[in-house]
Amino acid sequence: MDVAGQHDLQSRHYQDAGLVVMRDLFEQHNGLQARRQFLKTSGMGLGVTALASLLPQNSAAQSAFHHTPRAKHVIFLFMAGAPSQIDLFDYKPQLGKLFKEPLPESISMGQRVTAMTKGKTQLVAPSKYQFHRQGENGIWMCELFPHLSKKADDLCIINSMHTNAINHDPAKTFICTGSEIPGKASMGAWLSYGLGSMNRDLPDFIVLTSAYWTGGTRNVQALYSRLWGSGFLPSKHQGAAFQTSGDPVLFLSNPNGIDRDVRRRMLDALGQVNQKHFAEIGDPEIQTTVAQQEMAFRMQASVPELTDVSGEPQHVVDLYGPEVQKNGSFARNCLLARRMVERGVRFVQIFHRGWDHHTILPKQLPGQCFDVDQPSAALLTDLKQNGLLDDTLVVFAGEFGRTVYCQGKLERDDYGRDHHPRCFSAWMAGGGIKGGISYGQTDEFSYNVVQDPVAVRDLHATILHQLGVDHKKLVFPFQGLDQRLTGVEPAQVVNGILA
Repeated sequence: MDVAGQHDLQSRHYQDAGLVVMRDLFEQHNGLQARRQFLKTSGMGLGVTALASLLPQNSAAQSAFHHTPRAKHVIFLFMAGAPSQIDLFDYKPQLGKLFKEPLPESISMGQRVTAMTKGKTQLVAPSKYQFHRQGENGIWMCELFPHLSKKADDLCIINSMHTNAINHDPAKTFICTGSEIPGKASMGAWLSYGLGSMNRDLPDFIVLTSAYWTGGTRNVQALYSRLWGSGFLPSKHQGAAFQTSGDPVLFLSNPNGIDRDVRRRMLDALGQVNQKHFAEIGDPEIQTTVAQQEMAFRMQASVPELTDVSGEPQHVVDLYGPEVQKNGSFARNCLLARRMVERGVRFVQIFHRGWDHHTILPKQLPGQCFDVDQPSAALLTDLKQNGLLDDTLVVFAGEFGRTVYCQGKLERDDYGRDHHPRCFSAWMAGGGIKGGISYGQTDEFSYNVVQDPVAVRDLHATILHQLGVDHKKLVFPFQGLDQRLTGVEPAQVVNGILA
């Protein structure tokens, strides 16, 4: 069988399996190599147009739904540094009488701890905050979330999350990319690759980092571009990180003396050079560069309109609170996120930092909650008022949880907590998720999951499922494996939280 016949047979195999996305990338990364050798050895001078006709169509435009989606968009509110679940969501009133008591070994069971508390006595630190039942179903919510508590009937609070990593860097990388090892594709990149664009003038995946955080003056965790990178996927699927000052996107404005017509002519000339280069060496990243340059040109018109909130009705702006007036604040980013999904952006990820509370937690946590409480609630209200919440999945999570035992000084109003991967809390809303419920349970110390565990991979599988994607079928061949967001370990959709 000749080379063409082999590729045709393999292509039919992937088509029969329903893996359109995998087929296209196999063609692009493997078939292209054979074509390149053929062109070099045959001496046939195929032009740019002829070569382009041999290439597969952009896989991202094929919308490979595996079932009917419940959501079209995702807004992921990522709390970098790990919020304390025991102070915010996982109510444990019985701990009040165990203040400064050693954590029972029957609970800790010799499980791994960080070097910061290894070998030290683990003394119970009850939360100092009050919890109240909220919504029709009376789910427990902390007093630090007065605005979000009013949205209780929209929330699914998952108290049984757990993860593998015990340190920030691998844990953040894991929840954002599905792997503790850097270099894998991020969740937003997977969705851009698998489902394609809904607005040709804006990126599929946009990242917003919050420049202000009221309580996070210590232990501020770094953010890395790999958290929204494309990894082994074509680079056009990486997240577009908007800036908090100046142009939202670097080099969005034309230099002095360059108008839009001149920029258009420059791009046309550059495109011809790139296409000639592509015809000579066949590197698919050249095509990506061309596509990104064209997207940047269109964004010069679309992004300023997107980020200009001056036309928003005052009652909408007021929903988000006073911080919305600060460019780069979490509140402003939440408002922008609504505007983005309204215009067809597939995935928006908002980072808020400063949640790494090893010490003086009671002095810092209220400020952190102030930053995110009203804007998060406003986002849900705003989405619902615009008819967007039904098809927009909102997710709120950090990378792991916090220990019930104290790190450092322990007083009623002064304590800190160490890293805790064994359990943590997250919430989801909209996008076909059941509202007004708490899902999963931990033991009486908020230390171990005892009912309905939800691994990070399960969270990923559920997000993909709501977007119409079977996590087992969205694959990309790389390093001898069919790579997936959920990896090779078991992962399952959390059916108990689906409406």
